[in-house]
Amino acid sequence: MQWLYLIAAILGTVLPLCFFVPFLMTHGFDMPLFFRQLFQSQVSSAFGIDVFVSSFVLWLFVFSEGRRRGLKNLWCYVLCNLLFGVSSGLPLFLYFRERTIKHLRDISAV
Repeated sequence: MQWLYLIAAILGTVLPLCFFVPFLMTHGFDMPLFFRQLFQSQVSSAFGIDVFVSSFVLWLFVFSEGRRRGLKNLWCYVLCNLLFGVSSGLPLFLYFRERTIKHLRDISAV
């Protein structure tokens, strides 16, 4: 399962960038335009709000579960979330979480 999380993190980074990079190339880092387009319709607004709420919940999960599992550099997952989206930050966190759990399991088996 661990490797599926890594593949999902890669896809979750690359696929959104396929849509966001053309926007940046055309408009630059125009955040007011970005938010106008994001909230242009009720449907896109629903998706935008969903992503904001999901991001907040991801941050709570990253810091609570990350501390509990002893993961380091928890800010990296939040940064990935802010730069690329939940589809990048969540699977990346889950990949490293699974890796840590497996490592601890292997150590305790010895």
